[in-house]
Amino acid sequence: MPPDRSLADRVIAGDPRAVARAISLVEAEGPEAASLVRRLFGQTGRATLIGVTGAPGTGKSTLVDRLIGVIRRNERRVGVLAVDPTSPFSGGAMLGDRVRMSGHGADPGVFIRSMATRGQLGGLSRTTADAAIVLDAAGMEVVLVETVGVGQDEVEIAATADVTIVLLAPGGGDELQALKAGVMEIGDLFVVNKADLPGADRAVQAVAASLALREPGRGDWQPPVLRTAAVSGSGVDELWREIERFVDWSALRRRTRRRTREGARLRDLLARRFLRHVDEVLADGTFARAVDAVSARELDPYSAVADLMEQAISRRSGSDRQ
Repeated sequence: MPPDRSLADRVIAGDPRAVARAISLVEAEGPEAASLVRRLFGQTGRATLIGVTGAPGTGKSTLVDRLIGVIRRNERRVGVLAVDPTSPFSGGAMLGDRVRMSGHGADPGVFIRSMATRGQLGGLSRTTADAAIVLDAAGMEVVLVETVGVGQDEVEIAATADVTIVLLAPGGGDELQALKAGVMEIGDLFVVNKADLPGADRAVQAVAASLALREPGRGDWQPPVLRTAAVSGSGVDELWREIERFVDWSALRRRTRRRTREGARLRDLLARRFLRHVDEVLADGTFARAVDAVSARELDPYSAVADLMEQAISRRSGSDRQ
């Protein structure tokens, strides 16, 4: 059953309870979610999506909390999607990030939501993009997306955000070498947080050296390496100015970037929809038998996939003709 039309209307009007309910619907990933996104999508595309990623312990939540304050001083509405690890007990988000940002809970211009990864790799929840659509439709001018903090695999944020901030902290040492092939390649801005600790200068130099090895391909933009101490708020205003500078610089490129992002999203939705279709039409054990055949080396994986696709398509065609 599709959600009532008034829910979409109330989201567009900025009703926080409607926004909360809408995000719960998209997290459930049912037909109601698709119907809601269809109604909201035409009201989106205005928010700036800012991704904040980095390894655990770099202070992402504290920095996001400080950024909220700077954004609100500029009188802009802000939504936050804090992707937390999945609770092994409830299956929901652990809520740690939301607790650290609780000081903004009474501000009507701020909406904060924790989302569980539910086993999704890449640092985001599978429904983060749809939740961002809800916040965009609700009139949030800036949407901050904080990744779960798992390190080198957290590259999915670059395909979601308009601006990607990579956060590091002093003491990374050899970890920076490992990051070169991962998150170091996706950042538009790099921040050495906890810059009041020993080793900050060395960390800045290591990041700059890593960036010098990065392949060109971002026009004339040279990612800055900034210093912040999020606990005290030091450097956060400068970070916000650099974010705005990048947004201004990338304005002409944003359409291309968003087109790439939407293309990746369409591919992901197609893949999920096709797999669900395969599960539905081959629910008679066909898939299980293919797995058994491959396991017994009676059939190679490519031939098995080709056969499964052919059966899934032919059975659906036969069903449509009846």
